[in-house]
Amino acid sequence: MSSGKSVAVVIGATSKWQADGRNTLLAHGERVDDSELPVSARWGVGGAIAQKFAAEGFFVVLTTRRLSNAAALQSAIVEQGQDCTTVELDLESQDSITRAFETIRTEAGDPEVVVLNAGYLEGRDLPPDKELLEHVPLEVFETAQHIASRGPFLVAKEVLPAMRNRGSGSFLITNNAASLRGRKRLTGQSLYYPRVMMRALAQVLTEEYSEHGIHVANIVVDGLIDSPGTRALSIAQKRPEIIMNPASIADAFYYLHRQDKSCWTHELQLTPYCTRPSY
Repeated sequence: MSSGKSVAVVIGATSKWQADGRNTLLAHGERVDDSELPVSARWGVGGAIAQKFAAEGFFVVLTTRRLSNAAALQSAIVEQGQDCTTVELDLESQDSITRAFETIRTEAGDPEVVVLNAGYLEGRDLPPDKELLEHVPLEVFETAQHIASRGPFLVAKEVLPAMRNRGSGSFLITNNAASLRGRKRLTGQSLYYPRVMMRALAQVLTEEYSEHGIHVANIVVDGLIDSPGTRALSIAQKRPEIIMNPASIADAFYYLHRQDKSCWTHELQLTPYCTRPSY
C-alpha cells in the first residue's frame, strides 16, 4: 500500500540492456557482470527514474511483463528505505493494461505521475541484407506499433481522466532520436520509426490536456544510455564520454514533473556534450 504517498508509475521500469536483458544477451551472448556499476545504472533509464521518484517520497509502482524482471530493482529500492511494488503489464494487451491499472488504483491509488519508458528490440536481429521495409515481418512492425503508439494510447485512457478530474498530473514519455523524423532502419537497430507516432501522441495530449492541469512531455534521449549491456559494448569502452548517465536523465524527468505551470516544457532533448544532437 502507498501509505498516503503520491503515486508514480514507471511503465517499463527494467531495461533490455540490464545484466540479463534481451539486448544484452543478443549483443554479448551471455549475462554480463553488473557488480561494478552504481545501483542507479543497473536497470537503465526506467530503473533510475523509479529510484529518483522513490527517493523524492513517492510510492513507486514498477511495471514489467513478468514480476521476476523487476524483483532485483524492487529489492534495491526497498533497501534504500523507499516504498514500491511491482505490477505485471504488457503493452501489447489491452486486457493486461486494464488489469494492471485496476490493481494500481486499488492497491496504491490514482497516479500523480506516469512515465512511459517501455522499449523493444524487434528488428534488431534482422541480418544486413534485410534492412529494407519489404523484408520486415509484419509481426515486428505490429510489436513496435503496440509499444510505441497503441499501448501508450491505452495507458493514457486509463490515467488521464483521474488526472483531469484532479486538475494535476504528469504524463511523461521516454522517446529517442528516431521520433524526430522517419529514418531508414540500419542493421542492428530496432524498428524505431513508429516512435514518430509516439511523439505525435505526446503533442496531441499536450494540446488536449494541458488546459486541464496535466503536464505532458516527450523526452528525447539522444544517445547511448549507461547500463550493464551498453557499458560492455566496444564503442562504450573506446569512447566512455558518449555514455549518458541514467541518474542524470532521471533528474530531468523529476525536473519536468516539478516545473511551475507558468513555464512547462513539452519536449526535452538530452544529448551528451561530445556528440552532435539529432534533428
